[in-house]
Amino acid sequence: MNEALGSQPGPILTPTAQVSIVVIAFNDAGHVADAVRSALAQGEAVAEVIAVDDASTDGTGAALDALARAEPRLRVLHRGENSGGCGSPRNDGLRAATGEFVMFLDSDDVLPPGAVPALLSAAREHQAPVAAGACVRRELPARRDVPWQPGLYREPAVYGSPEAAPHLVRDTLCVNKLYAREFLTEHGIAFPEGRYHYEDFVFTARVLAAAPKIATVPDTVYVWHVRRAAAKQSISLDRKDVANWRQRIEAHRTVLRILKDAGRSGLARAAATKFLDHDLRMYVRELHTRGADYQGEWWRLTRDHLASFEEAELRAAHAPARWLARVILAAPAPRDLDRLTQLGARPGRLLPPYATGPDGAPVWSADLPEVRLDGLGSEDGVDAADEDVPGVKASPLLPVALDAEPVPGTGGGLLRLRVHDLYGRLAAAGPVSAEVTLQRRRDGRRGPVYSAALTPAADGTAWTASVALDLAGLTELSGARPADPEPWDLAARLTCADGTVIGAGLRAVGAGLRRRVLPNRRHLVLLAQPYATTGGALALRVASGPRSVWRIAARRLRR
Repeated sequence: MNEALGSQPGPILTPTAQVSIVVIAFNDAGHVADAVRSALAQGEAVAEVIAVDDASTDGTGAALDALARAEPRLRVLHRGENSGGCGSPRNDGLRAATGEFVMFLDSDDVLPPGAVPALLSAAREHQAPVAAGACVRRELPARRDVPWQPGLYREPAVYGSPEAAPHLVRDTLCVNKLYAREFLTEHGIAFPEGRYHYEDFVFTARVLAAAPKIATVPDTVYVWHVRRAAAKQSISLDRKDVANWRQRIEAHRTVLRILKDAGRSGLARAAATKFLDHDLRMYVRELHTRGADYQGEWWRLTRDHLASFEEAELRAAHAPARWLARVILAAPAPRDLDRLTQLGARPGRLLPPYATGPDGAPVWSADLPEVRLDGLGSEDGVDAADEDVPGVKASPLLPVALDAEPVPGTGGGLLRLRVHDLYGRLAAAGPVSAEVTLQRRRDGRRGPVYSAALTPAADGTAWTASVALDLAGLTELSGARPADPEPWDLAARLTCADGTVIGAGLRAVGAGLRRRVLPNRRHLVLLAQPYATTGGALALRVASGPRSVWRIAARRLRR
């Protein structure tokens, strides 16, 4: 069925067909059919799928019309003019919906089997106008799944109001949730119209401000496809222009205003903390890769926004994020970008110099003594997401800086480690050994663990070790040889004499960060490339065999 906007005849609902799924699309002819089919495949609970074509010019509308001719549950709405955002087409679909419940789906994502039944069952069982479930970010083409806010969805839960669980503000997505349409209508909840980025932040805040009962399920109910190599990046990935940060800040300001105006002060404080722990750290990790103009404007925008935060909101954030915010507030221009990048990583790494204030307390630097490193070595210093970092156990102790230098000539197979002391805290624990763990990025498979004894430096401010990695063994773990080098992430654990175990990320340093072709008895040749991630962590790409090396060399020649 094809419809112009404003024409909204709906299907006859059966007792089991209760959900309307709104799919929005703009110039996405290559993916939209998969999205629609994943919605239709949810079964008899889905009364209708409403696809809104936002004035596409690439055949998306025609592809949807062709699908609708074969599927009576699919309705297609064609916008005459592109909205420039996601809010207007979602609102069009919401107004056209006839189901008791509604869900939203983007054209380049999919709903996994059983998503709608899981959410609908929870909403029905608990009489909750909102049901939410787990989402995974699927990195394509590798098909690596990264859980989104996994701590919120480890087990089923029911909250009489969002204020009973302020941590729910961390999940700003609108697509992994089922909403009672009457609830949205009664409270006038809709998306911002027009060219508004991060519209889901605002929609979610409006939902939470209305204080619904919320049921959560551990089932994966949404697959968010991440295509970093796409010609046109999604809003969340297209962060090269500082306008993206400006739009994110504006959306966050709107969120705070909505929650405060509704009297939800606890939720507003949780949203402020989320901005510091998540948004600020994510953009800080990338700041060193931007040009001077970007950095200057980003710094100005961020200082202006952070100046509106209350001291209690800063204190509520975990220590690394709180320290980042205070450095930015204290400095009128960008500075210490390498240290900020490392501290913004997960887990955070605090690089030297380790200065102290007049009272001997740890401070950021000698020329910024007002930035106190409060919470150092306490439970307050635990990163909110460290428990989800591969190979890293959350530690309340220290944001340890652990340098890993690949030795030139070994292709990254031999690492020199240097562990920096931190205001005497690490020395008091007595580091004795380091373990380096590798984890294959595409599927999280663990490689072998390599251990080495730590040797204290003469001045007592550091410990060193050398670790030899079996790169050939990593290629064996891959099974069938991949056409491209496999990325492996590295992490470390420090064991101390007093029994303390500290998880730490490895900071990539030195001149050995370059690709090398190495002779190998088993595979004839190995291709190994140690490299620094955007956040400065050490990672490895490893491939084996002449064919892999030739394919990579041919691609370089073509470029």
